[in-house]
Amino acid sequence: MEVRAISKNTGIPPRKARLLVDMVRGKQVEQALDMLRFVHSPSAKIVSKVIQSAAANAENVFQISSSDLKIVRIYADEAPTMKRYRARARGRISPILKRSSHITVVVGEQES
Repeated sequence: MEVRAISKNTGIPPRKARLLVDMVRGKQVEQALDMLRFVHSPSAKIVSKVIQSAAANAENVFQISSSDLKIVRIYADEAPTMKRYRARARGRISPILKRSSHITVVVGEQES
């Protein structure tokens, strides 16, 4: 049984989110949360919340113990980009792109 959780429009750029997502892919849920707990990055807290949400969905809806869960798929896709502009010299402007991402976590039971 696979259970998923999605966090949309997070304030993390997808390039930075993918660093953390690649680190925990294929790990057990508890092991992944332990790894993210020691990463000194604001985006680690958001990724761990999505993993906790997927684990809670599995526990509450399907009565699967969190110790039996493994991260089957996890990925960070690009979300809409906010476009801002900064005034520059001689009346010109430069674009500022504030990127965001959608983080999807799919957990499943670990085969014994």
